[in-house]
Order: sequence, then C-alpha cells, then structure tokens
Amino acid sequence: MPTPDMDAATPDAAASATATRTAPVPSAPAVPAAPAGSPWQARLRHAADFARTPEGHAATLGFFGALLITFGGFGAGGVRRSDPLLEVMHLSWLRFGHGLVLSSMFVWLGVIAMITAWVRLGRIVIGGQPGASVTLNELRGIVGIWTFPLLFAVPMFSRDAYSYLAQGAMLRDNINPYLYGPVELKANAAVLLDNVSPVWTTTTAPYGPVFLLIGRAITTVTGDNVVAGTIALRLVMLPGLALMVWAVPHLTKHLGGKPTTALWLAVLNPLVLVHLIGGVHNEMLMVGLMAAGIALVLEHHHAAGFVVVAIGVAVKATAGVALPFLVWIWMIHERERRAAQNEGELPHPLRTFAKIGALGVAVFAAVFAVATVATGLRDHQIGWLTALSGSKKIINWLSLPTIMAHIVTWVTPLALDKVLPWTRLLCAIAMVAILVWAWWRFKNSEKEAVLGILVAFVAIVILSPAALPWYYSWPLALAAGFALSTRTLQVLVGLCTWLMLIFQPDGAPVSDYVHGTLAILAAVVAAVSLCKVDPLKLRAGRPHSEPLGGVAAPGPA
Repeated sequence: MPTPDMDAATPDAAASATATRTAPVPSAPAVPAAPAGSPWQARLRHAADFARTPEGHAATLGFFGALLITFGGFGAGGVRRSDPLLEVMHLSWLRFGHGLVLSSMFVWLGVIAMITAWVRLGRIVIGGQPGASVTLNELRGIVGIWTFPLLFAVPMFSRDAYSYLAQGAMLRDNINPYLYGPVELKANAAVLLDNVSPVWTTTTAPYGPVFLLIGRAITTVTGDNVVAGTIALRLVMLPGLALMVWAVPHLTKHLGGKPTTALWLAVLNPLVLVHLIGGVHNEMLMVGLMAAGIALVLEHHHAAGFVVVAIGVAVKATAGVALPFLVWIWMIHERERRAAQNEGELPHPLRTFAKIGALGVAVFAAVFAVATVATGLRDHQIGWLTALSGSKKIINWLSLPTIMAHIVTWVTPLALDKVLPWTRLLCAIAMVAILVWAWWRFKNSEKEAVLGILVAFVAIVILSPAALPWYYSWPLALAAGFALSTRTLQVLVGLCTWLMLIFQPDGAPVSDYVHGTLAILAAVVAAVSLCKVDPLKLRAGRPHSEPLGGVAAPGPA
C-alpha cells in the first residue's frame, strides 16, 4: 500500500534552510529539524489510519471472526478423538454438553462475522459505498490478517487432514498407499490412524505423488504428533494461497475483470479461507497451482505453465481438466506469433494440434515421472487414479445424482441404494458429454478457452457422485477473473454464504430443516447486503428505505 514519504522536508523546513544559508548573522544558527520518524513508525501510522476507515473496520471484524472460529473449533471442530492437550489446559469441557454448545456458538458467530466483513468489503470493492475505497495491496494485507488465526485452529468443517497425515505416514513406513488404506498402519502410527474417519480407513489414496511426498516429509519431521502435523500441513498450503493471491488478479488482464473484485471474490471469500486453510484441504495447493499455471500460459510461458499445472495434477487430479484447454491457448498464441512475424498461416490444424499436444504431454509426463520416482513406489504408481472412485462412499444432498435418487424414492417404492447407481451413471455420462462439448466449443480465443475450463469445473462439481462445499473453490478461482455484473456477484455471494452454513463445524452435513431454512435466509440477506446497507432495517435514526449511495440523513458525527 502506498504510504506518504515521511522523510520528505516540509515547505516550512525548506524555507528555514534557505534562510539559514542567506542569514548574515552567524550568532543565530538554524535550529535543526526534528527527525521525521522511522519507516516502521510511518507504517504504524498508516495502519492506524487504515483501521479507522470502513474497509479497516471490515478487516478488523473479519479478524475477530477468524479468532472466534479458531477458539470455538477446539470444542466443535474436527477435534481429535482423544485430546491430551485440551486436558492439560483444562479445556476438555468444551467438547461435551454445554461446552460443545458454547463452542458451536463461537464458531457460528465467527462465521457470520467473517461473512459480514466480506460482504462489507465487497460493497466497497464494487464502488457501492461512497467515500470508501480499497486497494489491491490492502486486500492482500487483509488476506494475511484473516488467515493468521486460522493457522492454529483444529481442522474445521472436515477431518480430511488426519487422512492426509495417515497416508503420508504410510509412505514413510514403506506401505504403498495406492494399494492399502490407512488401516494398514496399525500400531505403527496408532494415534494418526485413530483420528482418520472410519469411511476412509480402508480407502486407498486418491492423491498424486507430489502430495504423498509432502505428507511423507511432514510425518517424517513431526512423527505421529497430530497437532504439529496439522499446523505443518497448513503451512504447506500457504504457497497455494500465495499463488492464488498472485494469479487471480493477474487473470483479469486477459479475461476482462477487475483485480480487486477478483481477489475479493476468489481469495478473501470465507468459503475459501475457512474451508481450504481452516479445513486443511489440498485444494488450496491444487487451485493455486492451476490458477498460476493458466496465468503463465496466458502470458506465453507455455512450458512453465504446463509444468505448474502438472504439479497441481500431481497434488489432485482435478487440475488436469485445464490441460486440454491450455493446448488451444498455445495454438492461438502460435498463430498470432506467425502472423506477427509474417510466417504465413499455421500448418494443417491437426498437425499443429498434434505437435503442441505432444509437447504438453511430454512436459506433463516428465513432471509425473520425476514425482513418481521420488516416492519410491515400485508398483501401482498411478493407482491413485482408480482410487478416485472412493468418493462414491460419500452420499450427501449437495450432489445432483443424490438429489435425483432421493426424488425417485419419494415418488416410487424403490430404495435409495437401488436408484443411486443409476442416477450416478446418468450424470457421469452427461458429465463426459459436457466436458467433450466444452473442450470443442470453447477454442477460438484465450477468454473462450478459460471459460471452457470454468464450464468443465462447474459440470464436475454438480454432476460428480459426491459434492462438498470446498469443491466450489475450483470454478470460483476462474470465474473471478471475468467481468461480472453486480447481479452475478450477488448470486455468488448468496451461494457462498449458503455453502458456508450448511455443514457442521465437525464436517457433518446439516440435516435439520430449521438450520437449512436459516442458512437460506442468511444467504439472501448477504446477497442483498452487497448492494444495500442494512437490508433488514435494523438500524434506527435513518431513513431505511434510502438506497445505497443516497444522501445520508443528518445526525451526530
């Protein structure tokens, strides 16, 4: 954030210096100017000034929301089954009875505070609050402010972190995680195994070799210490967050969006920070690498972009959806280069596609080969591809195939377990068809190709056998780069708010109708609040019908 030059001389000081040089009386020496202060003091003053602004108030509210989530998580989050640390601190009561209720209240108050702060920032970003503005550097600073408390939370809204640690320990102990589930750890890492969700104890690892190497490195250093391992995992996710902070505004140069809006929507979003950092999901690395790789390809660094995306695939396979579309962008750039250098038309499109596609495949294969060799696995090196089907064990109503199956059971006597395989098959066929169609349809420009990736991700999220709230971070990172209307932003704000509120802090989906209804109401209020201050008319002493940006009612300062 730009700061005023505190070392610059003031006009009075300059005049004093001139007078000193021309004064004929030597007995009247000029008084030396007082020191202007250190750059650190200047930054502190600037930070204090920022904290008094509307955007500073929002940043502070979000920080305290993250603190509440962190504290409440010790009782209501994805806590360990046996937590000696809480017992030593005499805080075990937070996990049971009234203590659990109190912890849950802290978490939900923190979530509401972060959503409120995010919406207020969004109102400033889109220019809906006269007299307030926020720069890109200030938003980057707020990302750090909101993230810091979450680094010390237990896994929030998920227990996947314990599975990551267990799979890393398997590789550390020379057990192939592509052949066996964490249950094979047995007494080798009983503490880690004890905290893995029962549904995943017999499931092989669905993640790429790079992420297994990360897990092995962490468990080699931290051993079976779950607390140290969880914090180390979060620290490993931070490069993914940094890549998103860099890449998402950078994408707007090619997609037509606004950098501040993109960073606010895709990175400062509580759905991203609370789930990907607080929940310790490897999507943080995967999405950051994918977004950075796409940005590099758009900037004509094709090989480097393919390398970065390939590393993302070696974390989680979903990033691979972008690769076929990036071949189109590479071909577009090659055509533009030949036209600029008067080298004539491209050779036959099929030849060009084969050449560029082969280069992309070669880069991808090289990255995977190196990562796989580094794991030391001698067999089933790509067994993680077959393990992707393990998501079928998740049955929740966020997935369209599951919703369709439930509807069928409501109107027919058929049981869910008989209908679900068929609805999943139908949606899988539809998903493949949409992916192929999108790849062929969106190939004429850079913007079209990225839009194709976005369409493909939305199709995967909606039509896959299992859908979880943090999956929406995949398309969100790309959608933020486009020029979005205010109405579209309102819809996205409402959707993200709803997704934040429909899962319990311990990772279980909400099944209570009252909670679900309140989540919908909160989503509507958040969406309306993006363009209108106090939509519920809770403030007194001002005309509530006054639209945002109108003339403020007179009142005390």
